[in-house]
Amino acid sequence: MTTTLLTHARVVLPDAVLENSAVLIEDGHIAAIEPVGARAAREVDLQGQILMPGMIDLHCDAIEKEAEPRSRVLFPFDFAVAQVDRRNAAAGISTPYHALSFANREWGVRNNDTAGELIRAVHAFRQHGLVDNRIHCRYEISDETALPVLQALIEEGMVDLLSVMDHSPGQGQFKTLEAYLDYVMGNHGFSREQAEEAARTKLAGMEGAAKRVEVLLAQAHAAGVPTASHDDDSVHRIAAMRNLGVSMSEFPINLDTAKAAVSCGLPTILGAPNVLRGQSQSGSMRAIDAIRAGVASCLCSDYQPSTLVAAAFAAADQAGLTLSQASALVAGNPAQACGLTDRGHIRVGLRADLIAVNLVNGQPLVSHTWSGGRLAFSAHYPVAAATTHATPPRIQAVAA
Repeated sequence: MTTTLLTHARVVLPDAVLENSAVLIEDGHIAAIEPVGARAAREVDLQGQILMPGMIDLHCDAIEKEAEPRSRVLFPFDFAVAQVDRRNAAAGISTPYHALSFANREWGVRNNDTAGELIRAVHAFRQHGLVDNRIHCRYEISDETALPVLQALIEEGMVDLLSVMDHSPGQGQFKTLEAYLDYVMGNHGFSREQAEEAARTKLAGMEGAAKRVEVLLAQAHAAGVPTASHDDDSVHRIAAMRNLGVSMSEFPINLDTAKAAVSCGLPTILGAPNVLRGQSQSGSMRAIDAIRAGVASCLCSDYQPSTLVAAAFAAADQAGLTLSQASALVAGNPAQACGLTDRGHIRVGLRADLIAVNLVNGQPLVSHTWSGGRLAFSAHYPVAAATTHATPPRIQAVAA
């Protein structure tokens, strides 16, 4: 039996924070909280650091930048997967859902062939991973060619989360044609003529999209795959998605839509970068406003893993959350949304997916990540530095 005892920690439970406490890990699971007289093969003195559940990131497409760091510059996919695995361990994300887009040959890595290859690379690496790497397939509903590809992946058991998205201009993220054109010209180096052609193709592909979505979601539900809708922009859209059996709403565009989602039982997923920047990159709702209104269920790192822990602490600071409530945004609620009953909380019997967080110069930095009880990441921050730059007063007030 392998045992590790984590001592002198501020332990974040679902409804309380235990000061100067300890957690015992045995054979990959949480064996005890505040154990009396426990002995372990290894003891880790956390010196007052915050011990939280390992974070669960339901949507992050950082793997795309690992595979294609510059336009049309592709790295070997096995290399890219190994690097993004290390990034997640360092960020304290013990369960990342790598978001891969199926959008025909839209641009760069965002096409069916590349997405399929990356998924197989992730699966080949899973047994070697520092963290529990999972797959989030994103279906661009204007692409009829992706349907059979995704159906085959679901049948093979390679899909852990499926979302349906509509990036056609005039709704959702791109409220106007000009917003769509600006995005593809700025992000992907398209000329205006190329961008306009991409818009025409996407709009033409919407014929038959509703039926394709219905077929794909039905197959996902039959296979037990959680599902999400993307960039919901109205109460009507929420109702339509709910009727199709979708179980989450990703990046709702405005507060009314987020309220509608939560009111009918759909957890919402909002971006951690939005919290840190104080705004949406596309002009949609500020995530902190949804948190303050109580209609933000989960935070995801979207495209930057390191933002997730920082956003949790920023939410505690800016919205007056306790550490338990902030932890729920990045661990407990995502676990519940995806049906992961074995993780997401510090509770006896659950997987020992844990992170230690040190506040250094006011920044919450992950010093340790345990995935299934195994130490996946460790970094030493000088105690003197952490003491000199103590917890900022506002965070200290809500975390106590």
